[in-house]
Amino acid sequence: MRHVIVASRYAKSLLNLAAEKGVEGATYADMKLVAETCGESRDLDLLLKSPIVKSHKKIAILGDIFKGKLNELSQNFINIIISNKREGFLYEIALEYQDQYKAKNAIVTATVTTAEGLDADMKSAVLNLIKGGANSEVELIERTDEDLIGGLILRIGDKQYDGSLQRCLNDLKQEFNNTTHIAN
Repeated sequence: MRHVIVASRYAKSLLNLAAEKGVEGATYADMKLVAETCGESRDLDLLLKSPIVKSHKKIAILGDIFKGKLNELSQNFINIIISNKREGFLYEIALEYQDQYKAKNAIVTATVTTAEGLDADMKSAVLNLIKGGANSEVELIERTDEDLIGGLILRIGDKQYDGSLQRCLNDLKQEFNNTTHIAN
């Protein structure tokens, strides 16, 4: 619970400061990169949470990792987090910033999972469908899962629409299992 409060407060402060400086969008992209980097590297996560590694070393390491990739505000913010001994929450803060930025700018995140990926026409059709129902900007995340065989799964927030061939086959199998068969 504590990490949620810490992440929320730091993210809100960063969002307000970014709005004041006019770099909300750039900071959103930076926090997305920070979250991806921290989420993918267990070693980085352990380094950030280690009480043995000194703050100036952590600042230098993160400075090298993100050199030339972050705007000045984001880099300074990370340095402040480390100076305040909150670097263990960096991943959560980056995720929370993204959530707050999306809420403020009415951005809906939709995840589309297909067997082979979307072509340009299908992607456009899916985006138009979502935009029509959501009346907001849409961030589309594409994933592939060969087990689907065909069709797609669309997830928007906590709602999921499963139009995959795998789902149809499973439903058909369930229907056959529940039906009694009469032998001739």
